[in-house]
This record gives sequence, structure tokens and C-alpha cells, in this order.
Amino acid sequence: MTDTAVAPSDSDAGAYAAQLAARHGLGVAGARPALRSYIKQLWLYRNFIAAYANARLVAQFSTARLGRVWQVLNPLTNAAVYFLIFGVVLGTRSTVHNFIAYLCTGLFIFSFTQTVVQSGTQAISGSLGLIRALHFPRACLPLALTLVQFQNLIASIVVLAGIVLVSGEPLSLRWLLLLPVLILQAFFSAGLALALARLGGKLPDLKQIIPFVMRTWMYASGVMYSVELFEKHLPHVFANVLLANPLLVFIELARYALIDSSTTASPLPQLWGLALGWSVLVLCAGFIYFWRGEREYGRG
Repeated sequence: MTDTAVAPSDSDAGAYAAQLAARHGLGVAGARPALRSYIKQLWLYRNFIAAYANARLVAQFSTARLGRVWQVLNPLTNAAVYFLIFGVVLGTRSTVHNFIAYLCTGLFIFSFTQTVVQSGTQAISGSLGLIRALHFPRACLPLALTLVQFQNLIASIVVLAGIVLVSGEPLSLRWLLLLPVLILQAFFSAGLALALARLGGKLPDLKQIIPFVMRTWMYASGVMYSVELFEKHLPHVFANVLLANPLLVFIELARYALIDSSTTASPLPQLWGLALGWSVLVLCAGFIYFWRGEREYGRG
């Protein structure tokens, strides 16, 4: 009678492989790093984020003859259309002091988050070739796209400042308040971009829905008409909900900073508290939600 060799079971082979990997410092390919480690990786890739953002910014208008002039022409064209419809046809300019500055401020501030959301939705689905070719924290992509739009916003703000001055508003120290408003809005928008980047990677049809969502959000943010209409025509509960709308909050603070005669529908301390709260909440929630899906990006 001869002895026969007994093949190791699958569980024994798996345990041996795990021990061998641990001995040589190996890990699971594509494993999601710990949250703190992921944040450190992003910091190490900060130069990549900046370079990628600059490259996207240059390529954004490379095929247009006017180039980066469209950064300013797009919101100006929208402002002209909305001024004609709401200011002239509907007569809103007679009920809002300095309607031109009021409208342009709301439109320029809203357009920043709108473009971040639209580009963030396709941050993963539109970069699969890069994701599959290179190893880097995937959060670099929506953050870089947010940086692209923030640079566009800075160019737009220069034009907005000129419009506000020409419309008759004085230059004052209150204009300095615009800087923290834009920073808080950038954090808020980055959180949205991160969350929607993961959702957009799962749901390709989301990019078709987002324009309708953003258009509805614009009408709920008092961009083209006085915010006081909410309190006049809506039940108290619904009016308070709309007044807590984060984009309305950022627009209200920007108007207070730039327009000397501007009044806010809510007390200033409440607006600043809401701006800070929305920015921290959405940025943290969006970042954690995106980080939890790190292993799935580029798969399938």
C-alpha cells in the first residue's frame, strides 16, 4: 500500500498566501486606504491637482477663437437675457434697488456652483482612461475640476466688480467680506463635486438630470428676483426652508458685501452660521462618501 499526498485545502492556501503577503509588506491591489492615509495621499498629490486643473483650464477654451474670454462672456450673456426677461418684461427692476448689480451678483455666484456640479458629475465617468492608466487618489479629479471653476470665478469676479462700480455702488471695506464667502462656497461646491462624481460614475444618466435640478435650484435661490417674495407668497415654514438654501445664503452674503444698499432677508450672524455649517457639512460628507467608493472607480 502506497502513501498518497494530500492537497492543501483552499482555506489553508489562502491563509498561507495572506501570511506570505504580510511578511513581504504586500497588500490587496486597489484596496481602499484608511481615511487619514487617504488625506495624506491627497496632500502629496497637491501639485498634480494644480497641474491637472491648469491643463483642463487651458484645454477648456482651446478650440474657441475668443479663448478664455468666454469665462466672462458666458455669465454676461446670461445676465443680459435674464435682465431682459425679469427686469424689463416682468418689471422686477422697479422693485429691486440697483437690479443690474443685484442680478449679476446672484448669477455669477450661482454659476460657479452650477458649473462645478455639472463638471463634477462626469469627473469619474469622463476620465476612465486616466484612472485605469495611473494610480493616484481618485479624489484628485473632482477637486481639480473644482479648482478649474474657481479660477474661472476669480476672472468673473473682476468683471462683476466693474459692473457693480459702474452701476453706482461705492467701493468700500465691505467688499473684503466677499473673500470668505467665495472660500466657503468653494468648500461647499467641492463637497458636491465629490459626492456627484461617485454617483455619476454609477449612474451615467445623472448628467442628463443635473441641468434640470440646477435650473430649479436657481429659481429657489432668488437669483433673478427679490428674496422677500418668499416670505410674501409662501407659508412661513416653506419660506424658512428656502431661506436656509445654501446657494441663497452665499448669494445673500455676496450681495451684502458688494451692494451698499443691500439688505438681507435673514440676520447676518445667521447667514454666516449657515454658510459655515453648509460648507463643513457638505465637504466632509461628500469627501467621506467619495472615499468609501475608492475601490470601485474605473472597474467594470
